[in-house]
Amino acid sequence: MAGESPPLNDPTLAGPVVGELSPKTIKMAPKLAYRNLFHDRLSLVVTLVGIVFSLILVAVQCGLYIGSEQKIATVIDKTPADLWVVPFGTKSFDDPSLLTGREKYNVLSTPGVQDVQEMVVSFASWRKPSGGKKAFILVGLDTQRGVEPWNIVEGSPAELRAPNALAVDKSYLKDLGIDGIGAHAEVNQQRVQITALTGGIRSFTTLPYGFTSIANARKLIGAAPEQATYQLVKLAPGADIEEVRAALQKRMPDNEILTHTEFRDRSLNYWMFNTAAGAALIAGAALGVIVGVVIVAQTLYSSTKDHLNEFATLRALGASASYIHAVILIQAVLSAVIGYIVGFTLTMLLINATKNSTLNIVMTPKLAFALFLLTLGMCIFAAISAIFKVTRIDPAGVFSR
Repeated sequence: MAGESPPLNDPTLAGPVVGELSPKTIKMAPKLAYRNLFHDRLSLVVTLVGIVFSLILVAVQCGLYIGSEQKIATVIDKTPADLWVVPFGTKSFDDPSLLTGREKYNVLSTPGVQDVQEMVVSFASWRKPSGGKKAFILVGLDTQRGVEPWNIVEGSPAELRAPNALAVDKSYLKDLGIDGIGAHAEVNQQRVQITALTGGIRSFTTLPYGFTSIANARKLIGAAPEQATYQLVKLAPGADIEEVRAALQKRMPDNEILTHTEFRDRSLNYWMFNTAAGAALIAGAALGVIVGVVIVAQTLYSSTKDHLNEFATLRALGASASYIHAVILIQAVLSAVIGYIVGFTLTMLLINATKNSTLNIVMTPKLAFALFLLTLGMCIFAAISAIFKVTRIDPAGVFSR
């Protein structure tokens, strides 16, 4: 029955617990830990609820952080460029301004450059068919040369070459006030039609991405035919990236020449460490870890405290302190393993349930392993706290009550 003490007069618990740990005593510790853990099922449920809640809290906060990093760098990571020519002072990919239009020819005439592609990125105004406006990020790609949005789930990439054609992500359809392919709306007071849908391309700013051809993008934002936001440089085989970069920088001193990694890191650092949104995300992840540790530590400590009389009885019967410590630690490890399995399963169900929403929670193998170590560490920490309490027990006090 829940709440009753385990049978301490069990002959399997007598004898081997006296004195220092022996091989037989070590084998007995897991058995007693298992019995003690599962005997009081109400206490076990309370402990597991605390562990599971903490694990889900930490997993969601850390998963949001990783997902946000991926959203910030998503277009950069999917773009095949060795070097990026960007306007001077660009803070991130989503901080666009236009180049003058002469950069493409400077790039192509530089030794070591094999090819260059252009990209237009601009904030734009979206007017819903039913009325109302929403800001979004327009991305113009060189579709004539096969540069297309990745992960198109409906429609054809080739249709983006048509005048005023646009692709948006399925997760933003409700926000944009449209149903899907074939829908019409206005971008910067110009009529557009949805010809393709992507899946899972979301921005950190929560503003939808809208993909189109570079010609359509220039028309929609009123840019000159030669203007672009970024020049994407592909190096010739064997070319030295630093030599080419130095040559490009000399030809275009008013622009910045960044490697893929530099542009990615600049974008991440800007949004994560220089904006309120990034600070809130980092604070949320840190708070999730702290709250999780406190909940697990308090829950396991309370569970162990409920069994102080039982441990005191064992001490009175001659059990060594090291034996009782082993029992408490094994209980903590068992609780950690069970709690992790349940919590991780529920976390993955939550991630799967939100995969088509604008909420981007990501689980990676590294994060899964880190969560297991954190859960194990939290439980062991709580067990050590309880051990200090048990160590101070006066066995004689058990029989004086």
